[in-house]
Amino acid sequence: MSNAGYTDGLGLDLDKITEKELRELWLETVQSGMHGLCFSIYEDGQSPGDIISKEQVKRRMQIIKPYTQWVRSFSCIEGNEHVPVVAKELGMKTLVGAWLGSDMELNAKEVEGLIKLAKEGYVDIAAVGNEVMYRGDLTEEQLLEYIHKVKDALPDVTVGYVDAYYEFSHRPNITNACDVILSNCYPYWEGCPIEYSLNHMQQMYGQASAAGQGKKVIITETGWPSQGEGLKGAHPSAANAMKYFIDTQVWSQKNNIEVFYFSSFDEAWKIGDEGDVGAYWGLWDKDGKLKF
Repeated sequence: MSNAGYTDGLGLDLDKITEKELRELWLETVQSGMHGLCFSIYEDGQSPGDIISKEQVKRRMQIIKPYTQWVRSFSCIEGNEHVPVVAKELGMKTLVGAWLGSDMELNAKEVEGLIKLAKEGYVDIAAVGNEVMYRGDLTEEQLLEYIHKVKDALPDVTVGYVDAYYEFSHRPNITNACDVILSNCYPYWEGCPIEYSLNHMQQMYGQASAAGQGKKVIITETGWPSQGEGLKGAHPSAANAMKYFIDTQVWSQKNNIEVFYFSSFDEAWKIGDEGDVGAYWGLWDKDGKLKF
């Protein structure tokens, strides 16, 4: 990528280029590869609770394989357990999550699934829970029990917990229990206008780093939606989604920060949870075509 148009050595001045140039630069940035991608497992008409086949996982994984070194999965049951297996078969690295919620029976299955996958060699980093504290599904003590259970079972595997960046400042016991800080950083969800978004994300990363006190911090989710209704000063659009992706990749690569971009594919089921904007976070559309 050329240095033309750099402003502060971190982001590009993307407001001064045409939409055609922006699309070309976005495609060039995607094709030059990224550290990690969050894997969207569900096709149209599917949602959590559906059982997903290994064939479907493989079909979608082969689309993203040329562009990313790492893949992040969110669960270890209902077909999600195929994600790290297929990723390893294709020569990729894995951040594998056990999804924890308020259902203790499902939690036990998730944790057992994560430990099994790791013992079979499919897990590079194990994530015990995703935004559990943010949602309030478990107490801190319950979450710590799960983290310690996984750490005890997998002494040679890096173990962490994924949550919003600020939770690691508020919950030192959880931060201390993690080998690595797995931080979700979304300027969009804090209503940040696109022109300040990179700066805001850097501050989020800085807060998680300060909480970690020297522990490695990985940005496990960040992204920008390409359409839908906005939130305060944050507006979804194709141009904003492209700008945010380019800025994130340039900054993270320049500073050797590991980022899992959210997300690989658009997923229609997310409309229910996040409003219409939920379905449009992918770099690829729901049919597996690069968006821009």
